[in-house]
Amino acid sequence: MSLLILAVLGCMTGVTTVLFGFGGGFVAVPLVYHLLIASHAPGEVGYDAAMQIAVGTSTAVMVINASMATFKQHRAGRLVGGFIWPLVGYIAVGAVGGAMLGSAMTSDAVRAGFIAYLGLTIADCMIRKGFLRTSDASPRRLGAAPFKGVAIGVVAALLGVGGSVMTVPLLRRSGLSMAQALALANPLSLPVALAGSLMYGAMGPLQTPGLHSGLLGYIYLPAFVLLSIGSVIGVRVALPLAGKIPDRLHARIYIGLLALAGLGLAFK
Repeated sequence: MSLLILAVLGCMTGVTTVLFGFGGGFVAVPLVYHLLIASHAPGEVGYDAAMQIAVGTSTAVMVINASMATFKQHRAGRLVGGFIWPLVGYIAVGAVGGAMLGSAMTSDAVRAGFIAYLGLTIADCMIRKGFLRTSDASPRRLGAAPFKGVAIGVVAALLGVGGSVMTVPLLRRSGLSMAQALALANPLSLPVALAGSLMYGAMGPLQTPGLHSGLLGYIYLPAFVLLSIGSVIGVRVALPLAGKIPDRLHARIYIGLLALAGLGLAFK
């Protein structure tokens, strides 16, 4: 895969970060995974640990995406108060555990978990009330924040998706619009990005000695750099569109993108 394609798809991670709160994970994970298995043979670390490397790289790119998007969303006044603290702290704790769990699993197990979780989330969003159409009632605070935060952190760091796949439906059912929920997904992805990047970067060499040049632990540096450059451009391009997509259409597009991400990993 050419460097140009990586940079262009990096722009997509920036766009999805702003418009859908994904932090780039739903683009970066399938992309890096297919890049690695196409360039390595079974038995090589780049093939056998492809999902861990894809997830580790995704969390590193997410640091850039989520930080920039959070700053921009804050300046635009789109962050609803009362939904970040203390949830963000519990997410960070869970992210450490999720990264440790992901490094201990096989690549195929992480891949299967990614696909299965997306399938369950799509079904939940479509079947259970409160996502496709939110109520007109005032937003209500989240209950059981410690449990929910830790669970979000574990799943997000394990799968490299930034937590938006859990936080957006959760916030949506708390009475927030899609624009509000997606804006909050960016700061809530930061603890996953930071904790996950540190853990995947540190644990890779311990779990899989002999990683070839270009990898820092489970972070694939060439992909990280190019995806990050593209993502900065994508964030800037998408910001003028934030909050302007009709609410129900926004929710439907969100589900459609989850389905595309799952299909992207369903086939080798």
